[in-house]
Amino acid sequence: MRASTGLVEIIGLTEKFTFNPKEGIDNPVMVITDDADSVPTPSPRLCVLKREEGESYGFHLRVERGRQGHIIRKVMSGGVADCSGLQDGDRLLEVNNCYVDDVPHPEVARKIKLSGHQLCLLVLNGEEYEQTASRGQDLRDLVKAHKGESCKPPRLCHITRDPVSGLGINFTPVEGEKGHFSVSLVTGGAAEKAGVRKGDRLVWINGATVSDLTHSALSRMMKKCGNHITILVIDSESEKNYLRQRMPILPSMAVPHNLPHRARKLHLLSGPEGYGFLLRLERTPSGRISHVLREMDRGGPAERAGMQDGELLLEINGESVETLKHEEIVDRVRQSKEQVYFTTITSQGLEFYTQLGLSPLLFCEDDAAEEEKESSARASETEKSVQKEMDASDKSRLCSLQKGPLGFGFNLSCVPQSPGTFISQVAFGGSGQGAGLLVGDVVIEVNGQNVEGKCLEDVIMLVKEGGHFLSLLVMDKMSYNEEKQTDTLTRDVSKQEEDKCEISCL
Repeated sequence: MRASTGLVEIIGLTEKFTFNPKEGIDNPVMVITDDADSVPTPSPRLCVLKREEGESYGFHLRVERGRQGHIIRKVMSGGVADCSGLQDGDRLLEVNNCYVDDVPHPEVARKIKLSGHQLCLLVLNGEEYEQTASRGQDLRDLVKAHKGESCKPPRLCHITRDPVSGLGINFTPVEGEKGHFSVSLVTGGAAEKAGVRKGDRLVWINGATVSDLTHSALSRMMKKCGNHITILVIDSESEKNYLRQRMPILPSMAVPHNLPHRARKLHLLSGPEGYGFLLRLERTPSGRISHVLREMDRGGPAERAGMQDGELLLEINGESVETLKHEEIVDRVRQSKEQVYFTTITSQGLEFYTQLGLSPLLFCEDDAAEEEKESSARASETEKSVQKEMDASDKSRLCSLQKGPLGFGFNLSCVPQSPGTFISQVAFGGSGQGAGLLVGDVVIEVNGQNVEGKCLEDVIMLVKEGGHFLSLLVMDKMSYNEEKQTDTLTRDVSKQEEDKCEISCL
């Protein structure tokens, strides 16, 4: 529809009329159509993936050069992801109701892998994502508008029977809603102390989803539970919102309350004689073969970090040790040089989560924190530090850092009034040194974005925007100058993508 002074021209009609504002627009020859220049509102999609034991989700998650966001690639035809509606090129906005567009790739991949056999992804078509980003629209606002009313996270509560009042909880079927149960509490009882609230709805009990249970089956489970029970609950209003959005309520979304066991993150700084402990491959009482931490040196780095004899090793520098051989773990410790991050748990703790069908890494307490905050949406998670193997002829290095007690452990500098940034100082024992940064290194990229032509202030701003995680592509000064002089820094586009992409097969 095109407007001219005093006239409205109707495309496709020959008749014209004079528009009188006082009479309004109720005219039989006037056709109201959408403005051709209007932009349709992007529409995120919710994809719920369920896989069987030993089955993959059937897609790759990538971060690619020159493209924003976490990109869905290689969706296996007929696989779990394909059947859920996931498409090649989709951008990932949320994992299990947690916004991840601005979260580093390793942490996003970790969230997916820890989800277990069920996964909830909110995605946006690739073209719509790029259009939204180009307009500068806040993707968080888009997600909020799509979801409507916000949902409070569920709570995973462990209840220990009180000698007098018992578990202090009862479940009643919700009238007209099969598989739904409301919670009633004994005031001041064990359940209430464990974080259960009056009016909560029961979602999951000791690893079993209650939507599949009758009231009599639930009652039998309660009688057999003994002195302990672990349940997933949510307030009734949030449950309605989850159901309206057709979003499953999963333990991986939960805030933990009163859990008897938690995995711990330990930060060890090497001493003159190493880290001061032994790593042994042992059979635990349950029959499981595990990597066990033993014989901490008195006053040594391991003991100072809080390591306890007999703990099981779950991760090294954010990488799961489940599929690693003993020698491979030892090599990774040696490659860490002056510092290493371990995630550990007791043998009893591992059995606790195994019986519930959950990963012990879902709820990991950080020993560096001054106090535990169970009211937060999630306990802090360790990032998987990924050191990329570069082509032998490529002298650039990709360094992945996680902020520690010394920050990122390096300083940036530049030549006054000139573009180009370099590492001017590396703190001993800091994250920068552990990642392999050296004084004099020229910074080429920050979190995948080229910064060769940017001023120091802009580079520092990009570093801060990355939060607690940082990826730097650097090159020693001599090699950088040689590359610039021979104009060989720019490589074939396909090789750049292969070298610089972060990929996780999920």
